[in-house]
Amino acid sequence: MIDFIVPFCEQQVTIIYVDDDILVVDKPSGLLSVPGKNVLNKDCLITRVQQQYPNAHIVHRLDMDTSGVMLLARGKANLSCLSRQFQERKTEKQYLAWVYGVLQDDKGEINLPLCCDWPNRPKQIVHYELGKPSLTRFEVLERNPVTFQTKVLLKPVTGRSHQLRVHMAELGHPISGCEFYAHQDALKQADRLQLHAWKLSFIHPSTGALLTQIAPAVF
Repeated sequence: MIDFIVPFCEQQVTIIYVDDDILVVDKPSGLLSVPGKNVLNKDCLITRVQQQYPNAHIVHRLDMDTSGVMLLARGKANLSCLSRQFQERKTEKQYLAWVYGVLQDDKGEINLPLCCDWPNRPKQIVHYELGKPSLTRFEVLERNPVTFQTKVLLKPVTGRSHQLRVHMAELGHPISGCEFYAHQDALKQADRLQLHAWKLSFIHPSTGALLTQIAPAVF
């Protein structure tokens, strides 16, 4: 994938919240979170944000095709505090997605271990021997039998790479528009990945207050 040149993302990064310690932004689909390995893939969320806020640091990432809420730290001390929250699972992340097919269960969970599919990286696979524990909870919000899709709320308990994409695909309901894991019928349902980081809750590094930030889904 190092030879892949990311098309320029015309959409802008929207600042949702800012203070002396943190930044919360809405990342558009099609924009890298950090620079890619290829020298031509330098345009990304952090380089754009640092033009206005030079002390901003990435705390966590979203896939290039995923849109939505991202938290950034201002300064190294705040970076350490916020990174620890993600590592210790003290944050709560919620995603919205349209998936292929009509789910029968109103809610449930997917508990499948994941690891990198090295010959096909960055793809991930379910592997019961080498995979790391990975847990996703889901809740049906809307069923659309006309388009043969279901809108779901996804709550990842763990934060593995491509976790939501792989888990929904393994459930038999790949996320619409997913180029990595969707079959052709699911891929044709949308012109972009129908996955959006809708809500993020975390503890403010200075005040200790619980903050919840939301970015409405464009789909």
